[in-house]
Amino acid sequence: MRKAILIIAGLLFYQSVSAQNETKHDLKFDTLARQWDEAIPLGNGMLGALIWQKGDHLRFSLDRADLWDLRPMKGLHRKEFSYQWVINQVDKKDYAPVQKYLDEPYDHEPAPSKIPGGALEFDTKDWGKVKSVNLHLSNALCTVKWANGIVLKTFVHATAPVGWFRFENIKTGLGPKLIAPKYQGAIKVSGDPVGGDDLSRLGYPAGTISQQGNSITYKQKGWGGFTYQINVSWHKVNANTIEGVWTISSQYPAKKINPTAAAVSAKALKRGLQTDFDSHENWWDNFWSKSAIHIPDALLEKQWYLEQYKFGSASRVGAPPISLQAVWTADNGRLPPWKGDFHHDLNTQLSYWPSYSANHLDEGMAYLNHLDANKTNYQRYTKMYFGKSGLAVPGVTTMNGTEMGGWIQYSLSPTVSSWLGQHYYLQWRYSMDKNFLRIRAYPWIKSTAQFIESLTVLDSKGHRKLPISSSPEINDNDITAWFHQNTNYDLALMKFTFKAAAELATELDQKAEAAHWQKIYDEFDDFAVTPANELMFAPSMAYNQSHRHFSNMLCIYPLGLLKWEDGEMAQSVIKNSIHLLDSVGPAYWCGYSYSWLANMKARAKDGLGAAKDLTIFAKAFCSINSFHLNGDQTKSGYSKFQYRPFTLEGNFAFASGLQEMLLQSYAGFIEITPAIPATWKNLSFENLRAEGAFLVSVKKENGQIDEVKIVSEKGGKTKLKLPFKTWFAQSQTDVEIGTLKDGLIDLDFKPGAVLVLKNGYE
Repeated sequence: MRKAILIIAGLLFYQSVSAQNETKHDLKFDTLARQWDEAIPLGNGMLGALIWQKGDHLRFSLDRADLWDLRPMKGLHRKEFSYQWVINQVDKKDYAPVQKYLDEPYDHEPAPSKIPGGALEFDTKDWGKVKSVNLHLSNALCTVKWANGIVLKTFVHATAPVGWFRFENIKTGLGPKLIAPKYQGAIKVSGDPVGGDDLSRLGYPAGTISQQGNSITYKQKGWGGFTYQINVSWHKVNANTIEGVWTISSQYPAKKINPTAAAVSAKALKRGLQTDFDSHENWWDNFWSKSAIHIPDALLEKQWYLEQYKFGSASRVGAPPISLQAVWTADNGRLPPWKGDFHHDLNTQLSYWPSYSANHLDEGMAYLNHLDANKTNYQRYTKMYFGKSGLAVPGVTTMNGTEMGGWIQYSLSPTVSSWLGQHYYLQWRYSMDKNFLRIRAYPWIKSTAQFIESLTVLDSKGHRKLPISSSPEINDNDITAWFHQNTNYDLALMKFTFKAAAELATELDQKAEAAHWQKIYDEFDDFAVTPANELMFAPSMAYNQSHRHFSNMLCIYPLGLLKWEDGEMAQSVIKNSIHLLDSVGPAYWCGYSYSWLANMKARAKDGLGAAKDLTIFAKAFCSINSFHLNGDQTKSGYSKFQYRPFTLEGNFAFASGLQEMLLQSYAGFIEITPAIPATWKNLSFENLRAEGAFLVSVKKENGQIDEVKIVSEKGGKTKLKLPFKTWFAQSQTDVEIGTLKDGLIDLDFKPGAVLVLKNGYE
């Protein structure tokens, strides 16, 4: 009876997979990738797998987000670990000790670092050539077919900590093998944070691999009592079909005891593949229902869907947020690029840009949950390094938020918590969750404001400034990377903090606090611009070099302190600064630079320019599996960087850029298609989210907006920039349409209200 049930379940899974329409957004190949950074990515925020071929073996590179070597950075925490000491060294022009004590450990030491899990291999040398490889985005399922008729179907469950595989039409036995990472062996690469040091530098003892029947377990000891396990278990469904499951369990000392990997696998096998696939598919159905876009540029549309897929695979409440590589740690015998850490001077921030308007607020909460969970550790760092209360966050951290050093202008920057604070602000603005505002958003921003207020001083003109300031990563880690004036980067972040603090305090009826934050805000100077209205790095340094990090332009995007909508002066600064950026050129840009620039050009209403930069990103800076590889892979002059370290922030900034082209709401009103090329005559999108918790859907036909639908989750007032000359309300439920002024129409919604406006075509 049990065998009959398993056969029926297998048939249901087969039919379910077959019924999925292969869309134009799927990844499709006629062979398996031969290297890990071109592999098919699967993941659920905690577990990840890369499906590829190594030699004659099918290989699953297995990863878990919380596999970390958390040893303290050797040599970092010394008596000189002090912001005031750094200031003194800068003032004395004796900076070499700073570089030696605080910068160099990151480059020289192998850990702390994210570490890989291991690999699962199957011998396929007698199966013939691979005929097809398909990643179905709709249900996050990878299907591989071989010439001899064998078919693999594999997925990482959307919410359960397991990955499944199923081999069909297999005539002989199947012997999976677990492969341990190369934690032993000769050390050939050391001191290479970009390419990654050899794993053997970590000094781990050899792990153990044991088999009991159709179950194999690998156990590995890490640093400081940390251990992890990988288990793979499988069974025959019938004479020609084998199903199996794998998982990774982790255990930190003094933490709650987690189930063993073998126990997790056994529980999954008891549930069965079909049961797990059904719940997995339901999760992805819900994920894809949150938003959709349809544009006439097939390349950009497909890339957007691939970015959404990776976002859904890499961020999940209950798991660590997206790090540099998330759940796809390098599988090459080396540590991941830049230790796979949490870079808060750009990378994590860009990775979560698209969550808001793409209507994936739940996945975005993984980021903020991580930050709140580590707040006590950040406060320890704030007191230890800056000697202040309030809240600062290291720019480069481990999974638990501990500082790792590196170029300290950025890894120990005083304004990191300000940039992170914008994500709390955006989560509030896009959700209008008053409870979140009260207990999470405002407390974070308030603590950051208190810290910045205590750290800054008033200069002779009464302007508030940092003792020393920097602009990532201008002049690298040289003493000249420090400025005795506020850089535009630090200035933008500080001004944003106090502006947001005043706004949120007002929202919470904290009038005295709001007045105080506004007073501090007013003490900051204007942004430094040249006589030609171009944003500078600092008052003493114009934008004079190609650089990957557009730190001087943070006030345009993402902070929105300088808005196109502010009028001619603001437009002049925005337009001229972007023009200067393009004129100096992209020699030292990375892929994410193009994605970021597209967001800025969208804010400048330059749809053609934004589309061009997104196209360059997709064509030149991505692997065949869509991973952002930082360097120009086409060697077409888009950058002098032609290397290929994989990081994710460029991917997700791409998605944000396309969303900015289709919908903007940061300026106090909703604007439809604010920055699209004139050639995009026909397009539509569904359920993009605007500030104020409004879901917006649009149809454009023959060059004209035909329909705008707005659904209000929480109720409230907004303005819509009318996208047509004449119009009528096709549907109007619980919403009042007010006056029209300067092309903006007032709208007042009740919670759940729906408004559909149609073009009158008159």
